[in-house]
Amino acid sequence: MHKLPWEPFVDWTLIAFFLLGGYMNMFPSNEVTANYERWGYPDWFHIVTGVLEWTAALLLTHPLTRIFGASLGAIIMFAAASTLLSHGEYIYALSPSAVLFGATVVGASTYQNIRPK
Repeated sequence: MHKLPWEPFVDWTLIAFFLLGGYMNMFPSNEVTANYERWGYPDWFHIVTGVLEWTAALLLTHPLTRIFGASLGAIIMFAAASTLLSHGEYIYALSPSAVLFGATVVGASTYQNIRPK
């Protein structure tokens, strides 16, 4: 099966999102640091999040590892959305939920393209 015309756009949008998200977590602003503290995460957790996001971005760049990148990205975004929802930040949960949906689409599409016929 061939990739549909919109698939590379979604792939590269996710890569850009996780690169930017990783940067924002590795070098957090005072606001990001305050958010992690308010949510009850340890001081170092933003580093873990940043590394995971950069790893997802890296894995998404190659067709052979894309399904793993999409899976990791979906897990990260599920955790982000869950954190926001559990703290009553419903509007802010829309963004990670949308990225979770995008990662799921990329993962499903990648699976369709690599599965044995």
